[in-house]
Amino acid sequence: MGILEVKGVNKRFGGLQALGDVNLSVQENSVHAIIGPNGAGKSTLLNCLVGKLIPDTGSVMFDGQSVLGRTPYEINQMGISRVFQTPEIFADLTVFENVMIPCFAKRDGAFSLQAYNPVRKNRDIHDMAEAILVDVNMQDKRHMTASSLSRGDKRRLEMAMCLVQQPRLLLLDEPTAGMARADTNNTIDLLKEINEKRDITMAIIEHDMHVVFSLAERITVLAQGTPLVEETPENIKGHPKVREAYLGEAQV
Repeated sequence: MGILEVKGVNKRFGGLQALGDVNLSVQENSVHAIIGPNGAGKSTLLNCLVGKLIPDTGSVMFDGQSVLGRTPYEINQMGISRVFQTPEIFADLTVFENVMIPCFAKRDGAFSLQAYNPVRKNRDIHDMAEAILVDVNMQDKRHMTASSLSRGDKRRLEMAMCLVQQPRLLLLDEPTAGMARADTNNTIDLLKEINEKRDITMAIIEHDMHVVFSLAERITVLAQGTPLVEETPENIKGHPKVREAYLGEAQV
């Protein structure tokens, strides 16, 4: 039994079957990749996991509790955080202010730093944010404006914003999209460290097979909204169904 269990999930948009009888089991503290060509249903599945979409049928369970019918805020409070394909940060705020903001999220999705007082009751949050900046190697950029960061550092900042919420499951939507190879490799190293040091389970949607095979312990391959196969990276590489539908000869 995994920490995340998806069973029999179906989702249609009019005449389009976006997801067809999707089953997925993500084991605690593992890194699980979800891959497939454009239109395979990856983003639709991710949106079902975080409350942005409700499946037509099926169940989504996190640590034994259903996420269906819950708001994105409630799902976040359960211990699920999401990193978006394009980093969602507050461009006009400093790196440190960005990391602090999720600590003061409200149920309606708004944020406020007005309650922040590092000298009084929020000192523990302040210290945790400082420690996380060290973990993602951004402590020397804490006073920089977020808009001035490189794409790789913006991604690190977004991950720090997730980590300060102390998630148990981190969902990553193409975390290396648009990055140079050096930044991609740095992101791979960071994700490995987060997984190992913080015991955070990860589910990753990714097109870059170098990233997938560097990180994932299990891989689920989707095609036209339906799972083709779920296997270890070693078995995925040469699987005939996968090669025919998507991968070809994986480049690693």
